[in-house]
Amino acid sequence: MTYIPAEKLEQEAKELLDKLDFDKMKPRERMQIPMQEMPSQEPAVRAKNIEEVALGYYEEQVKIEAERCLQCKNAPCIKGCPVGINIPGFLKAAAEGDYQKSVDIIKESSMLPAICGRVCPQETQCMELCTVGKGLKDKDKSVAIGRVERFVADWERETGKMSLPEIAPATGKKVGIVGSGPAGLTAAADIRKAGHEVVLFEAFHKLGGVMVYGIPEFRLPKAILDKEVENLLSMGVKIEKNFLVGRTRKLSDLLEKDGYDALFIGTGAGLPNFMNIEGENLVGVFSANEFLTRANLMKAYTPDKADTPIYTGKKTAVIGGGNVAMDAARMALRVGAEEVYVIYRRTEKEMPARREEVVHAQEEGIHFNFLTNPKRVISDGKGHVAGIECLRYELGEPDDSGRRRPVAIEGSEFVLEMDSVIMALGNSSNPLISQTAKEISVNKWGNITVDEDGKTSMDRVYAGGDIVLGAATVILAMGEGRRAAESINKLLASE
Repeated sequence: MTYIPAEKLEQEAKELLDKLDFDKMKPRERMQIPMQEMPSQEPAVRAKNIEEVALGYYEEQVKIEAERCLQCKNAPCIKGCPVGINIPGFLKAAAEGDYQKSVDIIKESSMLPAICGRVCPQETQCMELCTVGKGLKDKDKSVAIGRVERFVADWERETGKMSLPEIAPATGKKVGIVGSGPAGLTAAADIRKAGHEVVLFEAFHKLGGVMVYGIPEFRLPKAILDKEVENLLSMGVKIEKNFLVGRTRKLSDLLEKDGYDALFIGTGAGLPNFMNIEGENLVGVFSANEFLTRANLMKAYTPDKADTPIYTGKKTAVIGGGNVAMDAARMALRVGAEEVYVIYRRTEKEMPARREEVVHAQEEGIHFNFLTNPKRVISDGKGHVAGIECLRYELGEPDDSGRRRPVAIEGSEFVLEMDSVIMALGNSSNPLISQTAKEISVNKWGNITVDEDGKTSMDRVYAGGDIVLGAATVILAMGEGRRAAESINKLLASE
């Protein structure tokens, strides 16, 4: 995967399309059609702006990519989708040029197609099970399902043809949704479709949860998120912003005093983790959560329009190897850091970040220090970061995650000069809900425990998403929201 100018990709797709006769193709021949690369901004240019990096497929690319689908009768790709989208169905419609039908098929299962088409880790979900990828022994060569999903969702929005699902007659029942991230939005849509009144509680001033505070503009433009959220609100979902459930009102208040028949908790995992090493309290050390919230939600990347300070220094180290680490590193480059280093204790092969995001970061000039981990953050003597002392690592036997365990090499300490450090080590659940509702049971990590229906230990209260799973993905959280919504709808229908 290397950068290819968008114009060249378009021309190659047009020439290829002229040569192919899909009607006469056998499956084996169809599998030989090359996967269409995603056009993107030129690396040196995009590293200095906040605009979306991936530009989206050309129409010719959509035709070719959708025709790569073998339309397998057993559709293994659907099993890999947490919300069960009819993937062969929407790809077939896209291949036929019927984009409205294509996006309508997606919306039977997902109300956030433009978002999922951009940020879902398809290569570890639907694409991992794709017959084409398995036949080619490379999941990165599977049908690019998310890219086609993004195209048809963008087509619907840009043509002003966004449709609303049918809403059942009013039932007189009222459901509260706590948190407006992917789990909460999905649950709100499915419960509203059943005819129940739905009120969405959001602690921030803006809807979207992790999608708005955690994912940068260059990966998910806020205007696209706002449009998909607006579509949901058009269904009649009511909003209560700046409303902190657990403080503004407790769960018991909502159920016993405010007339809610059921509640869904989708508050995510917003408590950042740290290494607990010397020097983490120095000025210049941030959690990725704080750094990205300042940049994304509070628009620190536009200092001429937002009075939100952000500090990167000249040399920034980002600790971690996930998508959040990639987001923080690339954002640091865009808001002023001259050099950015990702420090990860395993090798590139074991990195949990999406391959596409790692490649984009490398293209933009982010430096990677693999098999390395901080031992302490070094002070300049005045309370500010001056560097980090690191240890070299090697890989041992696989651990519980299936990845080879990193093992520190004794005596391998070395110092990297830095003036800021961003810890991107994952997040834990915020304990506010469980502290203010003792009926809610949590596990040893503080995540809310639920049964197979998404129900918590508190009567009429359900939960899903990162508050149950720990920090996961947008589409997994959506799947949790759908499952709990189905249970709530069954509960209310039985009364």
